[in-house]
Amino acid sequence: MRILKDFKIPNFKFKKIKMNDIPDINNVDVDYEKVKEAAEKKNKKHQPYKQTNYKTIKEVFIHSMKEYAKNPLILQKPNHKEPYREYTYEEFGKDVVALGTKLIKMLPKNARVVIVSETTYGWYLSYMTMLCGAGIAVPVDKELPDNELENVINRAKATAVIYSAKKKDSVKRIENKIPTVKYFIEMDSDDYIVDKHMGINYLIKEGNELVENGDNSFMDIEIDPEEFKVLIFTSGTTSNSKGVMICNRNLAANINAVSAYVKLYPSDRLFSVLPLHHTYESTIGFLLPFACGSSVAICEGLKYIVPNLQESKPTAMLAVPLLIENLYKKINETIKKSKKDGLVNSMIHVTNVLKAVNIDIKRKVFKEILDNLGGNIRIIVSAAAPIDAKIGKWVEDIGIKFLQGYGLTETAPIAALTPEYEPSRYASTGKAVVGTDIIVDNPNEAGEGELLIKGPTVMLGYYEDEEATKEVMKNGYFCSGDIGKIDEDGFIYITGRSKNVIVTQNGKNIYPEEIELLLGNIPEIAECMVYGKKESEDARDKELIITARIKPNYEKIEELHGKDLSDDEIQKIIWNKVKEVNKKLTSYKAVKKIEIKKDDFEKTTTMKIKRYVEINKK
Repeated sequence: MRILKDFKIPNFKFKKIKMNDIPDINNVDVDYEKVKEAAEKKNKKHQPYKQTNYKTIKEVFIHSMKEYAKNPLILQKPNHKEPYREYTYEEFGKDVVALGTKLIKMLPKNARVVIVSETTYGWYLSYMTMLCGAGIAVPVDKELPDNELENVINRAKATAVIYSAKKKDSVKRIENKIPTVKYFIEMDSDDYIVDKHMGINYLIKEGNELVENGDNSFMDIEIDPEEFKVLIFTSGTTSNSKGVMICNRNLAANINAVSAYVKLYPSDRLFSVLPLHHTYESTIGFLLPFACGSSVAICEGLKYIVPNLQESKPTAMLAVPLLIENLYKKINETIKKSKKDGLVNSMIHVTNVLKAVNIDIKRKVFKEILDNLGGNIRIIVSAAAPIDAKIGKWVEDIGIKFLQGYGLTETAPIAALTPEYEPSRYASTGKAVVGTDIIVDNPNEAGEGELLIKGPTVMLGYYEDEEATKEVMKNGYFCSGDIGKIDEDGFIYITGRSKNVIVTQNGKNIYPEEIELLLGNIPEIAECMVYGKKESEDARDKELIITARIKPNYEKIEELHGKDLSDDEIQKIIWNKVKEVNKKLTSYKAVKKIEIKKDDFEKTTTMKIKRYVEINKK
C-alpha cells in the first residue's frame, strides 16, 4: 500500500539533563543473601510463563468485560489543550454490544466493513465489533490517496465504510465509484440516517435501546475460530499489495503465544504511536493489552510524542527502529549539550557492574532521563526492521527492558519474540513463540536460508488468490521471504529479504540490510538504501554494481564540516565515510557507487523504504 508521505520524525525536544539526584553508590544497601538467592534463580533455566488459551477474540472480550469493567481501557485527548479522557472497559463493552446489535440488523452475514481512520476510540470500537460477530473488518491505511482507497473498497466488495471526520471529504469524493457500499458511517457523529449516511453514535443509541429491550442477538453469535474475520492489504514493500485473510484463531493465538514470553498487568499502559491498520499495532498494541486488563494511551501525532508520553506515563511502547533510533539520538544530544555524557557513561558502567550481581538501581540513577519518556516505561518493543544492536543495549543500559519481535501480516503478526526473562541478545529478533515452528530452508555454509514458519498464527491465505497462496506455502510452512539463521538456543537473526538479495556474477549473495545497518552509523547519513545496479543497459550484461542511494543529514554535515558546502563537496564527504565502512566488509560486499538523494525515500507506514518503487526511479 501507499507510503505515509508526512510520516517524518519531528525534532524532539527534551529537558536539560542535570543528573543532580544520583544515589550515592557507596551507600547502596546490599543484602548478600538476596543477591545469592537471585543469582541461583537466574542460573536456572527460566520456563515460559503460563500462557492463556483463548480460541477467539470474543472469548477475550467477554473475559475482559467481566474482569476489568472499571479499569481504564482507552485514553484519548479531545484536543491538544485538554487532558486525556479515559474510557473504561465497561463503557467500551457497552458500545461494542450496542453497535454490534444494530449493525447485524443492517448488514448481511460476513459483510466486509472498511475501517479508515487515524488512531481513535472509534477505530478500536469498530474493529472489536467486527471481531465479535458484526462482519469482516477491513482496516485500511488512512494515508491512501482517493484512487487507492476506492480500489481497496472495491476489491474488498465492502458493504459499509466506517470513517473518521478527517476522512469525510475523501469518502465523499469516491462515494459514487464504490457501488457495493450501502452504508457510510462517520465516527464520533450523532447524525441520523440520511440516505446512505449516518453517525456511529446514532447507531450505538439505537443499539442500546434494542439491548435494553432484551435483544441478545449480538452476544449470542458464536464465532468459529477458523472463520475469515479480517482482511488486511499488505504494505507491499517489494510488490503490489495482497489481501491477507486472518481468522479469530490467528489473533487469539498471538495473544496466547505472547503471554508466554511477556507479562502484562492491569496496571500496565501501552503508548499507541504506530498506525492501527497494521497487525503489529492492532494485535500486540490493542488486543494483547485488552486481554490483560491494561490500558492504551493514544499519541496525538509524532510531533506531540514527548508531551503525550509525559502526560500519559505509559509503561510499554511498540515502536519501529527509526523511532527508537531518533529517541536515542535526541536524548543523547540533550545529554551532550548538558555536558553530562561523561557522567552518564560512567554511571552506565557502574550500574551494569551492580546489575551483574543482581543489584539493579538503574531506574533510580537514570530517573531524569526516564522522566523524559513519562517516567514509567519498563518495556520497549522494536519490530518491522533490523535495529542497530548498540541502540538496544543503550535502552537496557538506562533501565528499560528492550525486546524485539518478528513477524509479518501473514502471521497476524508475531512469529518470534524476545522472552523478557532471557538474557538479551540485541542482534536477535527473538525466538519462535510457543506453538510456532520456524526453520531455515536450505541453509548455506553460514547457516543462513529462508525462514519458514508453521503455527496457529499463519493466515488462512491470500484473498481471491489461490495461486499466490500456494506459492508461499511449502509442506505446511509459510515461506516468509526473510533470510536468517537460528542459533543453538533458538534465537533468530534476520540478515535480509530474499527478494532484496543481490546475486553477484560469481554466485555470491549479498543482503543489503547488513550494509545499510553499517552505513546507518555514519552521522552524515540520514537514510540509505543499498541495491544492485546494472552497469549498462545491455540486457546481456549481468554485472551488478553495489550501489548506496543516500539521503544526507544536512544538519549534521553543517555542524561537522561547515556551512555552504557544494553538492560535490557533500558527495565527497559521504563517499569518504562510505569507504571507511567498506573496510569492515568483505571485498565483494563493498559499496562501489553512491547516489545522493535530496528528497525523502518513499516508505510504507511502518517506515520501511519501498525498494521496488525507489529502484525503478531514474
